Amino acid sequence: MVKFISSTILLVVLAFSAWGCAKQEDQTVDLTVERSPKISIADTRPVEIAISSTPTPTSSPTPTTKVEIKRAYPYLEFQRTVSAEYPDFPDNRVYVALKEGKIMAFADDYEANETILVLDISDRVSDVGMEEGLLGLAFDPLHKENGYFYVFYTASGPRRSVLSRFTVPLDDPSKALSDSEKVILEIDQPAENHNGGQIAFGPDDYLYVGVGDGGGAGDRYGNGQDTSTLLGTILRIDVSTVNTTGAYAIPGDNPFVGTNKGRPEIWAYGMRNPWRFTFDSDTGDLWAGDVGQNRYEEIDLVLPGLNYGWNVMEGFHCYPDENQPCSQEGLEPPIAEYRILTTLGCSVIGGYVYRGNMIPHLYGKYIYGDFCSGRIWTLNNKATGEWSQDELVDTALRIVSFTEDRSGEIIVIAWIPGATKGEDSGLYRVIPGENP
Repeated sequence: MVKFISSTILLVVLAFSAWGCAKQEDQTVDLTVERSPKISIADTRPVEIAISSTPTPTSSPTPTTKVEIKRAYPYLEFQRTVSAEYPDFPDNRVYVALKEGKIMAFADDYEANETILVLDISDRVSDVGMEEGLLGLAFDPLHKENGYFYVFYTASGPRRSVLSRFTVPLDDPSKALSDSEKVILEIDQPAENHNGGQIAFGPDDYLYVGVGDGGGAGDRYGNGQDTSTLLGTILRIDVSTVNTTGAYAIPGDNPFVGTNKGRPEIWAYGMRNPWRFTFDSDTGDLWAGDVGQNRYEEIDLVLPGLNYGWNVMEGFHCYPDENQPCSQEGLEPPIAEYRILTTLGCSVIGGYVYRGNMIPHLYGKYIYGDFCSGRIWTLNNKATGEWSQDELVDTALRIVSFTEDRSGEIIVIAWIPGATKGEDSGLYRVIPGENP
């Protein structure tokens, strides 16, 4: 069934913007990389697939196996959930981050009906802007031994993004020590949008941090192509040194280490707002959904030192005028794109490569969605080396993020329809559906 965005929802989107969306006006590293053909998704039904940067209809894929979205914890509701994690603590709890600055925990049980307040830093968090607040949560690779977890939030006076570490007692990991904050990194933010916010440990145990371009329409502050700033990037830092040196360290194989081409923390740049990125738990590949300006959303396969094009490019297209030529030398195109403010949506939400067991036909496919339309898609690298795209499910949810449970199954974090600012939100499980 085709679902169109109503004029009411469009007004909400335009007034508040979506996560990382903000549509309102407001040194290239030479690396040789083998690339698979990319695709562009046009606003049509069935979806058109192009095996190049120029959309050319080739087929009309139809999903052969359905999936469904089911409330994972139907007796729990939260306000403005933005992230959820399933750390490997003995208590088997789920931890959710709320935009206002709170972290809650509850039993990983369908019947769960009680929550515990783990941390409240709402007095330190500024969530005035739609894209401000407590935005990211990640547990240390050694959290069972040290009790550390990390948060990424917006603060005011001056406006800045803050990466901090907190500690939970190992004998009671459901209660963090609020006075245990250790500030790791602060980044000045010129505007209240494009704050990024994703933090995640890679398979190398380094911490990766997504940072937006600083806000304003069209990269007003010129950060996307400026490698002397941390804005408009994905960073890679070593936080294991904080206790011994008092500061994070720079991994020696970061692409700009030992060069004068950019900040050594930078792993990749040319990003507009990489709101959500994740690692493939099997291959270690880094996938990101980079939110577009006002025409195209994109999915990137992120490799070290590459320039992902913003604000020279938006998706496969020159920016600001896609009908005018531009130099694309040294720029890495996305794997896929789709049009903004159509029935496809307005703000991409990066997801996960599926490595669970419940839905075998999804294994190895990248799953992602859109905040405005609630639609969820898959990307699949076929045996020919070409990328194909299928719509997985069309929901009525305002998708904010994705996460994996302890079995590698996909959890959708979404604001419930009608709650335009996320007053009511929840976690939804992707499960096998019934075929006709």
